[in-house]
Amino acid sequence: MINFGIIGTNFITKQFIAAAENTGRMRLTAVYSRTQAKAQAFASAYRYVTATHDDLADFFADDSFSTVYIASPNSLHFDQACQAITAGKNVILEKPATTSPAQMQVIQDLLQAHPQVHFFEAARHIHEPNFKVVQEQVAKFDQIQGANLTYEKYSSKFDSYLAGNNPNVFTLEFAGGALQDLGVYLVYEAVALFGMPQASTYAAQKLESGVDGKGTAILDYGDFKVVLNMGKMNNSYLPGEIYAGKQTLILANNAADMEKISLVDAQGQVHVLANNRPNNPMTAEINDFVDVLENPTASVNQQKEQAWLQLAVQVNRVMYDLRQSAQIEFPTDNK
Repeated sequence: MINFGIIGTNFITKQFIAAAENTGRMRLTAVYSRTQAKAQAFASAYRYVTATHDDLADFFADDSFSTVYIASPNSLHFDQACQAITAGKNVILEKPATTSPAQMQVIQDLLQAHPQVHFFEAARHIHEPNFKVVQEQVAKFDQIQGANLTYEKYSSKFDSYLAGNNPNVFTLEFAGGALQDLGVYLVYEAVALFGMPQASTYAAQKLESGVDGKGTAILDYGDFKVVLNMGKMNNSYLPGEIYAGKQTLILANNAADMEKISLVDAQGQVHVLANNRPNNPMTAEINDFVDVLENPTASVNQQKEQAWLQLAVQVNRVMYDLRQSAQIEFPTDNK
């Protein structure tokens, strides 16, 4: 059983805890929040929690857990992950892990200095069974002509932004915006399927706060291009599509929440390759991470962990390049 602590008391954290409990392989024992009252209120719903904290140093000194799940605002990820690694805690860090390649390099250096610590970026969709189906089918294609991947969802915080408030997800201070919040799913998918692009550009529709409310990115792979549509100002119901000559692979409902995978063949016949998805989409990533934590010396687990870290580094680079092309700068960029 892996005991874990959490930073962040939002809906994503609750979803992670539910998935962890459902696997029967992880147990929440410690909660950190900015106030004790909030930490205690959150912890009251979970029977195995033995400690609540409002001080990060005290939290990381708590020996009731070996692994921390970090789901705080994006701009806080780097400092908190560094503290966790230094304290000897395994880290499951929500995407995007950091805001710059320089920060990612610091994390890699810390991991080298603390080889007993394991680090995972929680890109849950690439661990889901349906994504594995997509990977297998893409590998069968003789050639790729391109792809269109879309994830546009009206943010639950956008009305608040329009009312004159400053929700974290729409501020530069907290490294918000459509690319960071939703585009990261698409970038992860593209890099996992096609590798590193030769060039990356992002046409962003910026809000007055300075972040991107929506935008379109183009990843240039030389022989083909991948178009990424992301947004937090509207809803889109476009599926993702990957083009291979006369064949098209369709990812529905969208490229991030792949509930149904279909292949349209050269004759226009539709073949459903996958049509089911776990009730909790975080279950697969948790099982993958726990496999490593329970048996870290197994060669297969070491290979997976190294591949995930390499992918995280590559995605971080592409995300940064896209932001730079759109002239979106965060205060944390030079940290």
